[in-house]
Amino acid sequence: MVFAPLTAGFGTGLSLIVAIGAQNAFVLRQGLRGGVVLPVILVCTLSDAVLIAAGVSGIGVVLHNWPSAIGVIRIVGGIFLVAYGILAAYRVFRPAALTVSPDALTSRRRTLLTCLALTWLNPHVYLDTVLLVGSVAAGHGDGRWLFGIGAIVASAVWFSALGLGARRLSGVFARPAAWRALDALIAVTMAALGIALLLERG
Repeated sequence: MVFAPLTAGFGTGLSLIVAIGAQNAFVLRQGLRGGVVLPVILVCTLSDAVLIAAGVSGIGVVLHNWPSAIGVIRIVGGIFLVAYGILAAYRVFRPAALTVSPDALTSRRRTLLTCLALTWLNPHVYLDTVLLVGSVAAGHGDGRWLFGIGAIVASAVWFSALGLGARRLSGVFARPAAWRALDALIAVTMAALGIALLLERG
């Protein structure tokens, strides 16, 4: 009885988080650069934990009844993602900025603020993590918090694997061309997500 909601939460959480998105692309890039990847992983995991806990505790009902809140987040998040996509596209045409060296690494404060923005300004995070996970967790009755714990563990496992596992590809990304390709993919992903949010109705 204990393992059923835990495994269900883990599977649900993993299925929602394993997708090409702004947050995952950012964590991957930090892992490849060898920058402040551990704090980034921690910020992403703790943010998901807070959002999942909110969903399990019933905050999702509030968001459902206050759609204007999601609308504001959607607009702000869309603008931010488009801007970040433009910055990524700019890096594609600046080979010097792609060199992995201590001097080139972004400051810890700026990196973590960007990570927080990519996480909390994404309305789909609230729809998926708070509303969806919260709704599914409610179906487990008294085991809903075990379901939530399973989803949080899935988040921690995924971000750790993505950020720390990226270092195995460091040899490939020793070449500027590989960084250009990655930043081009990130630019397209961020811009597409941002434009989709801005054009989304409701």
